[in-house]
Amino acid sequence: MGTDGFATWTRRFEDERERRAAQGDPDWERGAVLHRAVWAGIQRFQVGEDGDGANLVAKAEEAGDADYARAVRLFVAEEQNHARLLARLLAAGDRPALSGHWSDTVFVRLRRLLGLRTELLVLMIAEVVALRYYRALRDGTDDALTSEVAGRILADERRHVPFHCERLHHSLAELPAVTRRPVMVLWRLLLLAATVVVAADHGAGLRRLGVGRRRFAADVMASASEVAEAVLTPRPDAWSGGA
Repeated sequence: MGTDGFATWTRRFEDERERRAAQGDPDWERGAVLHRAVWAGIQRFQVGEDGDGANLVAKAEEAGDADYARAVRLFVAEEQNHARLLARLLAAGDRPALSGHWSDTVFVRLRRLLGLRTELLVLMIAEVVALRYYRALRDGTDDALTSEVAGRILADERRHVPFHCERLHHSLAELPAVTRRPVMVLWRLLLLAATVVVAADHGAGLRRLGVGRRRFAADVMASASEVAEAVLTPRPDAWSGGA
């Protein structure tokens, strides 16, 4: 993609940073009350959001597009803000943040295996799963603070997915045409495997949020179809952002 395209994304991230600063934080003093199974899910997702993003930033800088590298740094800052919001939410419910979780370790190691394309493909697995999880968290509880935090993160994730779709489209364009769709088929299979693991691991919490394992998996894979098409044939209406 040309420089102008990612300069636009950089401005979007910067505009959102300013809006977020003007909005300020949620009212943490309200506290939060949730079932222990829901708290367990939040703890695990908080670990996944937490990280310095140094490896992704380094690969973005190596790609040679200064605007894209700038946009990636802003993306990483938003992810770090998600980790901060979730940590504050846990504190509001007198719950500790975890120091690590095996699922996050696996994702990080997979992302670092090869170059930027592989890093983004693996990252997109986590992003698409997160879309459905944060929607469930926003809509499935009557705790106002939790719903607000989840809604803020969900809004960010809905911008992150098309951002990565654009970069992946141009990255896959560097491959022979006959290999592009098979790459995305493989991506969907890996996403399905990850979704099954998440649905099993978070099943009790998801049920408390009104989403069964099968429905969660079906919704994630429906989003995956849209994402794959957006990567292969991007157009303004290719990504709806989910419900």
